Amino acid sequence: MNATDARIAIYGAGAMGTVLGTLLTKGGLKNVHLITRNQAHVDGLNAGGAKIVCEAENTEWMIPVSAITPAQMTEKYDVIFLMTKQRQNKEILTFLLEYLKEDGLVCTTQNGLPEESVAEIVGNDRAYGAVTSYGATFIGGGRVALTSKISAMSMEIGGFKNDESKLDFLSEILSYVGKATDNPNFVKKSKNLLGARWSKLAINAAFSGLSVVTGMTFGEVAKKKKTRKIALGVLRECMDVANALGVQLAPMQGHDMQKMLGGRTPLKRLFAYMVLPIAMKNHKKLVSGMLKDVENGKKCEIDYIDGVVCRQGKKVGVETPLCQKIVEIVHGIENGLYETTYQNADFFFNK
Repeated sequence: MNATDARIAIYGAGAMGTVLGTLLTKGGLKNVHLITRNQAHVDGLNAGGAKIVCEAENTEWMIPVSAITPAQMTEKYDVIFLMTKQRQNKEILTFLLEYLKEDGLVCTTQNGLPEESVAEIVGNDRAYGAVTSYGATFIGGGRVALTSKISAMSMEIGGFKNDESKLDFLSEILSYVGKATDNPNFVKKSKNLLGARWSKLAINAAFSGLSVVTGMTFGEVAKKKKTRKIALGVLRECMDVANALGVQLAPMQGHDMQKMLGGRTPLKRLFAYMVLPIAMKNHKKLVSGMLKDVENGKKCEIDYIDGVVCRQGKKVGVETPLCQKIVEIVHGIENGLYETTYQNADFFFNK
């Protein structure tokens, strides 16, 4: 099957999903459904098209798209991009089985280490993963803000414990985002999906976690002295756990993250401290989606980000006190014990 003939569902068309579905459509694919429970967003998408405001480049797109709610699903799809939160994976995937073709696949773009939970429901042969490197903020009513530079956007894809027989097909589909953005390097096929997952998880544990704790953008986290030190410490914890698990960390946007940011000598630590704001410049306006959840009174995914680092660390005997502190503070914010503020950085330095 060619990509142009494929039936494609973006399940969980919030900020990131709306961007992906819109750009697939803009690139030339006609059979793309953006699916979300948010009726107002569905109505806005169908009435006026998807409006993507590219904050990093002061441009915007207005693209006609097709949007539905889960209750309106009637057909089976060749590819379902799973872009919801992990907290309800079992329930959601069980529901989606009815709408997945027998030879179809589910590609999870979720953060953390989500492939195992996907494969448990749909099977290893139909489970694929994509590590996304772009950020977006949900506005609603058909509107989303893209907070990463277009040239820095990418998705690294791979299969989960299967022969990756559908990887070329999945790559062909995602290449239409590259066509829409003049970014031929948008999609990359990976032979080390787990390494890519852990590299992205390290970034999320450091910057998404601290964004919730402090309320700051990724750029601000990288710039402020206290949070910069904490972020580097979290990155090193993640690298230590990955190394103990035997995972080879994949490059992030062409850079060896462990070599650039994971050094332990005084000189290498100083280098990492100086280079971190530069490394995050393409995503400096990004704010964690978990922060938006907390601000809206929802439980966030911290247990699947910093929390999973802690759990994996326990398995291999690697201590992760900074990740654990982030989990503790974020749950405290969720439960009304703390406020989101830069002053929370002091918790990491108090004895």
